[in-house]
Amino acid sequence: MYWIALVLTLLVALLHVYFLVLEMFLWTRPLGLKTFRNSPEKAETTRVLAANQGLYNGFLAAGIVVGLMLAQPVLVTFSLVCVVVAGCYG
Repeated sequence: MYWIALVLTLLVALLHVYFLVLEMFLWTRPLGLKTFRNSPEKAETTRVLAANQGLYNGFLAAGIVVGLMLAQPVLVTFSLVCVVVAGCYG
C-alpha cells in the first residue's frame, strides 16, 4: 500500500510540473493553444494569468517533492489537500 501511495503522490507532483510548463512556457504555443482551445489573441491577453497559475502549480509540486525528500508526511499531506481543494474549486 505504501508503494501505491508513493507512486500516486509522485504522479500528482509530475502532473503539476507538466501544468507549470504548459501554463508558464507553452501557453501561447501550438500545444498550449490546442490544449486549452484558445485563440492566439485570447492566449496573449491571458498569458500573465496563465503564468501565475502555472507558478502556483509549481509550488504544489515543490511542496510534495520537498515533503517526500525530507520525509515530512505533514507537508506532503498538506500539499495534496491543497491540490484537492484547488481541483474542487476549479
